[in-house]
Amino acid sequence: MQLMCFNSTKCLICYIYRCFLSKLSYTNRTFTQVLSGYKPLTTLIILASMLSCSSKDERGAKLYKVHCASCHMVPDIQDLPKNIWKQSILPEMGARLGVQDSLFDPLKGHPYSEQFAIIKSGVYPIKPSISKQNWKVLNDYILKLAPDSLPLFPIPRVDKLENFNPISVNVDSINGAFFSFLRFSKHNNKIFCGDINGNLVSYDHSAKEIKSLLQTKQAITDYTESNEGKIVTHVGYMNPSEIARGNIQIVNDSIKELSFSLHRPVANLVKDLNSDTIPEMVICEFGNLTGSLSLLSKRGTGGYEKTTLLNQPGATRVIARDMNGNGKDDLIVLMAQGDERILIFEQNPNFTFNLRPVLQFSPLYGTSWFDLVDYDGDGDQDIITVHGDNADKTYIQKPYHGMRIHINEGNYKFSEKFFYPLNGATRFVARDFDQDNDIDFAIISTFPDYERKPEFSFVYLENKNSEDFIFNSKISDISNLGRWLLIDSGDFDSDGDEDIALGSFTYSFTPVPTNMLENWEQSNTDLLILENTLKP
Repeated sequence: MQLMCFNSTKCLICYIYRCFLSKLSYTNRTFTQVLSGYKPLTTLIILASMLSCSSKDERGAKLYKVHCASCHMVPDIQDLPKNIWKQSILPEMGARLGVQDSLFDPLKGHPYSEQFAIIKSGVYPIKPSISKQNWKVLNDYILKLAPDSLPLFPIPRVDKLENFNPISVNVDSINGAFFSFLRFSKHNNKIFCGDINGNLVSYDHSAKEIKSLLQTKQAITDYTESNEGKIVTHVGYMNPSEIARGNIQIVNDSIKELSFSLHRPVANLVKDLNSDTIPEMVICEFGNLTGSLSLLSKRGTGGYEKTTLLNQPGATRVIARDMNGNGKDDLIVLMAQGDERILIFEQNPNFTFNLRPVLQFSPLYGTSWFDLVDYDGDGDQDIITVHGDNADKTYIQKPYHGMRIHINEGNYKFSEKFFYPLNGATRFVARDFDQDNDIDFAIISTFPDYERKPEFSFVYLENKNSEDFIFNSKISDISNLGRWLLIDSGDFDSDGDEDIALGSFTYSFTPVPTNMLENWEQSNTDLLILENTLKP
C-alpha cells in the first residue's frame, strides 16, 4: 500500500498513514481490527481521504489553468461533454504537452513533407512539459467536471421571411457549388465569385449577366481590383496543412505572381494605409498549427517587402478603420484557431503599429466573422461577432454559438450587450434593410442543427428596438437549395434598397442527413439572391 502526495514532508495524509502503520506493527493486528478498535484513527483516515480528494481537485484546477492559459483563454470544462474531452481534446492536448497518447498521433496519415512541416512547427514537443503523474491528475479533474451532454437550444419563435424574394442563380450550369469567395462591388455593381477550382466570375443582377473573368486552377479566397491591377489571392491547400503553398497573382495584360509563399491565406485587404498613393496588402495567413498576419508594402518602383505583424495562426478577417480619430487607418483583426480574439493594430506616424487586444473568446466558440457598425448611433464603432465554426474535433451542437453585439464604451473597451443563439453561425451582414434607421442582421449558419431545425441555416433579425436589443426573428426554408458558406449584401438591382447574396458550398465536412446531401448535389443554385421587396 502506498499513498502519493505532492509535498511529503508536510502532508497530513502521509502523517496519518505513518501513524497507522505504526499502530499495525505495534499491536500485530489486522487492518480491519485496527480500524474497528481505534475510532480516532478511523476519523482521521476518513478526513485524510477527503483532504486527498480536495488536494487532487485543487492540483487539477491549477494544472488546467496553467496549461490552458498558456495558449488561449481557459475554456469552461462544462462547455464540452465528457466523451469529446476524452476522445478528442485530451489526446490533442496531451500531444501538445509532449505526452505519448495512443489515441492521437499528429503525424499519422500525412505524407513525409507534411510530417516534416508538423515537426518543424514545434507545436508537438518531443520532451514532455508535464509529468505522467500530473497528466493523470489533469485528466481525472477534467473528466470529473465534464457533463455527459450539453443542453440543446430551445427552438425559438420565428416568423416567415416575406420581405425578400429568393432568386436562384446557376453560374456554371453544373449542379452543386464550391464557392470559396464572394463579394459585392459597389464600384461596378457586380457580385464577384471564386471557387475552389480557380474560376472567377462576375454576376450583374440587373442585367442577369454572368461573365468568366479568370481560370487560375487554384482555389480563390480573395479578389480586389486596384490601380495595381486585378489582385487574386489563392489559399494553396484548402485542408489544414503546415506547408505554405498560397500565393498572390497580379493580373494586368499578363499575370505576375509575387515571390512570397503564403500559409493558407484566406483574406487580403488591399488599401493605401499610409497615404503614399501606393496600396499595401494585409494578408490573413490563417495557416494551421502556425500562421501569421502579414503586411506587404511596396517601396517606389521596387517589389513588395513582407513584414510579419503577428506570428500566430488563425487570422481570418481584417478591416481598416480609424478607431482613435487620429486620421490614420488602424487594422482591426479577427484571430481564430484556438486563441480567438479581436485585435486592434493602432497605426503610428512612422507606419508602425501598436497592438491592442480588445476582445477574447473561449477556443470552443468557433469565432467565424466580425464587422464594425455604429449600432447605437453614438458616433463610434461597435463590434459584432458570430461564433459557430464546427468543422473540427468537437462537432456537437453548442448552446454558446450565435451572434454577439459588443458596444464600444470608449478607451478600447467593448462590452457584450446582446447574444442571439444560433447553432453553427458563421457569417452575417449588418444593414438597415427596412430603412427605419436602425441596424438589422442577416446571418447564415454553415453548421445548423440539420436534424431538428435545418431551416435555421439563414436567419433574418429585424430590429424592433435598438436600445433594448429586441429583434423579430424570421426564416425562409431555403436550406435544401445549398449549404450557405458565404454572404454579402448590396443594392444589386439598383432600386434603392439592400439585397442579400448567399454563396453555396455543397461539400459535406460535418454530418448531414442523406436527403440534404442529395438535394444539394442536384441543386442548380450556386448563388441565392434574396431580393429586397421594400422598393418596387
